[in-house]
Amino acid sequence: MTYRNEPIYTAAIGAGRAMFGALRVRRTVIGAQHLPDEGGAVIAMTHFGYLEFAIVEWATWLHNRRRIRFMTKKSVFEKRVVGSFMRNMKHIPVDMKAGASAYAAAVAALKSGELIGVFPEAGVSASFTIRDFKSGAVRLAAEAGVPLIPLAVWGGQRLMTKNRKITLRERLGIPIMMVVGEPITVTMADDATAATARLKSTMEGLLEKAQQSYPLDGTGQWWHPRHLGGAAPTPEGAAAADAERELRRAEDPRKRR
Repeated sequence: MTYRNEPIYTAAIGAGRAMFGALRVRRTVIGAQHLPDEGGAVIAMTHFGYLEFAIVEWATWLHNRRRIRFMTKKSVFEKRVVGSFMRNMKHIPVDMKAGASAYAAAVAALKSGELIGVFPEAGVSASFTIRDFKSGAVRLAAEAGVPLIPLAVWGGQRLMTKNRKITLRERLGIPIMMVVGEPITVTMADDATAATARLKSTMEGLLEKAQQSYPLDGTGQWWHPRHLGGAAPTPEGAAAADAERELRRAEDPRKRR
């Protein structure tokens, strides 16, 4: 497959690489050979911070020069400058209350040979544990007839995440571990709920490998999950904080914290 030159996407990748370089981010990728060199695929990623999309695209670009189209909340596209960039980079807006059009656009893109990036948890997990998955990633791969690539990122939450102000000094020299799993085949004949459960289990295994390979001890650290000795919120505590945040947003949409 021949990939078109996309100046805006290429510039965005360059800006991201410059930012990560300035922060002296130390990136390690295990299983990069599982990132497909051609053809469509759904890349299902863990979601513990706000920069995983850039981290994964960075690694993919360095591996085989491919671009990922991410499914992103519609509100991001409504911002004049950012929205223009998102549209030019062919990312897909998702209306959380009516996602049929985004789903159809993603299937069409996959069938045309694109990589589609999906966060099955549909939101950042502030407990740094994998939350329940939506079935969209599995259904997209099955309907488009493309492989599903499970992927775990660990350490990205230390750059930018939910409910945490991180200083520039804290961001310097952060190690980031990325583990890419073997492609998963799903078909329309598969039960979506069971296939989604398998995907989650697989990604939990990849995450465990990433955490075990991480060069720093997270004991007592805010960015490490509670069940592994870290000081992150428990899943229950994080869920309660999310609910409170959504309530504030419902009362005043201008509030973002």
